[in-house]
Amino acid sequence: MTSRVRATQDADPGTTATPGESSVTTGSRWARWESTPFSRRGGATPPPTSWRARWLAAARARRVDLVVCLFFVLLAGWLTHGLWPDPAGRVLALNPQDQTLYEWFLASDARVLYGDFSLLSHRLNAPDGVNLMANTTVIALGVLFAPVTWAFGAATSFALLVAGDLAGTAIAWYLLYRRALGAGPLAAGLGAGLCGFGPGIVSQSNSHLHMTAQFLIPVMVWMIVRMVRAADPAARPAGGARTDWRRVFTSAVGLAATVVVQVFIGEEVLLLTALTLAAVTVTYALARPSLVRRVLPGFLAGMTVATGLAGLLLTYPLWFQFAGPQSVSEGMFSPHYFSADLASWPAISPLSVAGSNASARLSTGPAEYNTFLGPSLLIVAVLCAAWLIRRPLVIACVVAGLLMAALSLGPLIVLEGDQTGLTGPYSALLEMPVVDGALPMRFALAVLPLLATVLVVAVERARQAPGSLASAVVPVVVVVALLPIFPAPLPTTDRSAVPEFISAGHWRDCVQPGGVLVPVPLPTPPEPEAMRWATTADVSFGLPEGFFIGPYGENRGPSMGTYKQPTSALLAEVAKTGVVPPIGETERQRARQDLSFWRASCVVLADGAPYPDSLRAAVEALLGPAERVADAWTWKIR
Repeated sequence: MTSRVRATQDADPGTTATPGESSVTTGSRWARWESTPFSRRGGATPPPTSWRARWLAAARARRVDLVVCLFFVLLAGWLTHGLWPDPAGRVLALNPQDQTLYEWFLASDARVLYGDFSLLSHRLNAPDGVNLMANTTVIALGVLFAPVTWAFGAATSFALLVAGDLAGTAIAWYLLYRRALGAGPLAAGLGAGLCGFGPGIVSQSNSHLHMTAQFLIPVMVWMIVRMVRAADPAARPAGGARTDWRRVFTSAVGLAATVVVQVFIGEEVLLLTALTLAAVTVTYALARPSLVRRVLPGFLAGMTVATGLAGLLLTYPLWFQFAGPQSVSEGMFSPHYFSADLASWPAISPLSVAGSNASARLSTGPAEYNTFLGPSLLIVAVLCAAWLIRRPLVIACVVAGLLMAALSLGPLIVLEGDQTGLTGPYSALLEMPVVDGALPMRFALAVLPLLATVLVVAVERARQAPGSLASAVVPVVVVVALLPIFPAPLPTTDRSAVPEFISAGHWRDCVQPGGVLVPVPLPTPPEPEAMRWATTADVSFGLPEGFFIGPYGENRGPSMGTYKQPTSALLAEVAKTGVVPPIGETERQRARQDLSFWRASCVVLADGAPYPDSLRAAVEALLGPAERVADAWTWKIR
């Protein structure tokens, strides 16, 4: 009895700790239903015996949760509906280059179905290849969706993942709020909606699949919460074991497995999660020292197991990423450029219903509106935090949120596009390996779930006082604050069809599977369109150069793409200007050397290329007469 009382006293105000399991809000109808014997839940009807009856009974009991989750799915479908008339013929208008890149990644990942997959792919940047771990390749998602990619194409998988990441993230946070905090459907739904459909996440949905796939983060949080509860002797029944070691270690294994999978989805999200959870844990521990004394031995044991197991499983992939072939050991982008403007926090995203394009100047691009929370939400969040500031969870969320918001401002604080001369906290991370590879402005994404958690606690606290002013005002105020940042559908547009030479399979007569096809002009980071040819052909052939991150910078530092060979540079200039330069024996000799270096089997100029007549004249001057096949001119290399 004493342990039960102590557990209740240590819990956050307004919550009751259920021994060995979850902490639910006092007065929660869901909690009362779950803890009530079946015979008292509404009659003496015996529990269903068949699996179908049990599923139906569970669905009826959780029908509100199912409705909320269905709403998230429908909202994600509505936001991405512009892709669905024809996924292969539609493109996200604000970031088409990255969509082309991710579709190639998904097609490459789907090669696992053929037993032809490696962390070093030679199907791009032939012959050197591309280190897939050094690029944001979402390997786990690509392998999971491999059957969809094989059956319907990478464009369909991409469209499903854009919507699925949004809905999946919101659903995962909803289930966490319901389970870990015992929040009601309204509070959990509002908080989860902000986590899954907040301005930053919707903005990142413009082709940044590795940043929007955050549905495993709530799983990690739950594993840690479960581990802490299992390590707390005060949560055990009187006379029971002081620590539930079985649950401690199963939680550790679950945490390790989730971390490993997240590495193969998006390491940047994992890094932000680790930093945020570290800040939350330290702050929460300082606010509840009695809890720390009770759980520290079991918690440290569990985290040791989780860290060791995850480290063991990730040793080779991480070595391959940072020291393997075609690896890069540092960040690609400048933290000084990708820093959040201080004025962007109270601004409203152009991708929100109340936003305008005028605020776009406060960010580096439409895929990085990470901070645009709007004035009403910031004010309401501050008021809710002040109201609940005595709660350890709220204190931890506020401290961690302020830290991540400060880090998002980068090394030098910028206001309205002008540097203020003030140094930001991020400057302390500039020389820190791995961490300095994260873009500062993306640290703001970690603020969303922290802010959402404060709102969940506030709405739930108001629900606990029926008939009070707070119970009527707080939910309404929170909803009104969220309305201006409600997301608008992602802009989409048509894109050109892949040449019939590729889509109809004519390429097989020019290059054998596994060989190298040279498109004219060659794909580059600004113009990666030719990578869609390989995507449509299930990455059955390789391409020279392309859009990727590789070690072609100064001193083998990171670069976007690779340096051009003389022939690709010549063709790129013709595609840009339409002017064919003088071509003599020197240029022809260089062309032969470049084709030999690329190990090329076929050169292809398809209809629709810029200045097609000039490009054809240039290639014929280099290689001789072309052969017409379907809608393309081809040159076989012997």
